[in-house]
Amino acid sequence: MNGTEQNSLIQKLAECLLARNETLGTAESCTGGMIAAALTAMPGASAWFFGGIIAYDNSIKTTLLNVPEAILREYGAVSKETALIMADSARVRLRVHHALSVTGIAGPAGGSPEKPVGTVWIGYALNGALHARRHLFPGSRADIRKAAVHAALLGLLQHLER
Repeated sequence: MNGTEQNSLIQKLAECLLARNETLGTAESCTGGMIAAALTAMPGASAWFFGGIIAYDNSIKTTLLNVPEAILREYGAVSKETALIMADSARVRLRVHHALSVTGIAGPAGGSPEKPVGTVWIGYALNGALHARRHLFPGSRADIRKAAVHAALLGLLQHLER
């Protein structure tokens, strides 16, 4: 996705949130704040984007996003369970209507047969309803991270337009 496509996607997301008088927050791991950076690049984003939590280390996932250590042990940081808790905790902690989360393995190391490099879980907390989707993105670390940003924003817009 090029910059123009991303800006168009964010513009549609902004219009949707503004029309509904709703707000958004993020919880990011493998994207390291790229989603928040993309959102805040749009003038006027403060009307609908309240902030984000970068939870790169598991200790931040547990202390700021209330992901139980037992969940991390049983399912791992890159899992549906973790993505859902991250999104819902960000929604509550940031006091927003909606939140999205991203947790994944961007590589080049860290993958396994069960969770290869490129595995990304995106979680959504939408007015309390929780959804998550697993993705497997190809390419370099940069490619995977960019694809995760695009998928997270597109997925959020699709959920909101339903």
